[in-house]
Amino acid sequence: MSRVVTFGEIMLRLATPGFARFQQAMPGSLQATFAGAEASIAASLAYLGIDAAFVTALPENAIADTCVADLRSLGVETNHILRTPEGRLGIYFLEHGVNQRGGNVIYDREASSVAITPASAYDWNAIFDGCEWFVISGITPAISRNASEVALHAVQEARKRGIQVVCDMNYRTKLWRWEPPLAARELATRTMRELLRHVTVFVGGISDATAMLGIEFKEDLKALAEQIVAEFPGLTHAAFTLRDGSTSAAQCFSGALYEAVTRTLHTAPVYTITQVIDRLGAGDAFTAGLLFSFLQNANTPTAVAFATAAGCLAHSIEGDYNYSSRAEIEAVMQGDGGGRVSR
Repeated sequence: MSRVVTFGEIMLRLATPGFARFQQAMPGSLQATFAGAEASIAASLAYLGIDAAFVTALPENAIADTCVADLRSLGVETNHILRTPEGRLGIYFLEHGVNQRGGNVIYDREASSVAITPASAYDWNAIFDGCEWFVISGITPAISRNASEVALHAVQEARKRGIQVVCDMNYRTKLWRWEPPLAARELATRTMRELLRHVTVFVGGISDATAMLGIEFKEDLKALAEQIVAEFPGLTHAAFTLRDGSTSAAQCFSGALYEAVTRTLHTAPVYTITQVIDRLGAGDAFTAGLLFSFLQNANTPTAVAFATAAGCLAHSIEGDYNYSSRAEIEAVMQGDGGGRVSR
């Protein structure tokens, strides 16, 4: 079986119950789960039956033990997670959006274990043994200068071994603060342009491409994809999540996939989501669905259709992880999206 490795930060996610504001929920109870882009992708792939490993650094304490146990319960391989005496488990606080009020995320991840652990601490030979695909996101290099250096080292190590690299861009405006007074967008552009030289599959929203690569979008998605591939010739594909939301609770979600060899752009159906339970992690589900399709040798139209259906279903599940089976995703692809009870 093909092995996929993902690398990044996993955090404790503390969310207000329902649609409560922070001031309504605190002091009081918050809903605790674990979350992080690369961990979410690994969890989705494992749930789909893929041999997926997640690599990170975590502190030596009982909360981190619980985090590792949670990943293992989902079938994610955790053998190469480092446990460090220094550092901490990052946290993010989430206030869900509803109607015209957008969601809000507050990060508390300074000096997390993965932010301060150097590349030399990881056994890349063991990590990449038997690996066919490596996944990283634009969030990891945004955490700290050290994490940025580790991310670049990791993709270089992967490419030296002939491993395909997927990068889910995930621009986060509240991060990219590790080189003041440089603006977040400038730092992201400089860093990600260097990292993308070693990437084979680009994944992101249109805003990710424009914000992090400095490429202007002129309403022509194929032209945008062609420009990205032209600037980074190692890319075999450029994938996009497409979202249009009238409110936080109602979203239209779709996807597109550009294939460099054939110079064709394939788009998926647009799904109208009238009741968003949790939109965080939908892009991760899309990336996992795309990679799953590549591993199944699916053609380009099927790959983007499966990825988009996976991302659509993720909106119906609380938390960052997408607990959707292959059968459920394929049912949505085939038009069975009526929400009927399975009896």
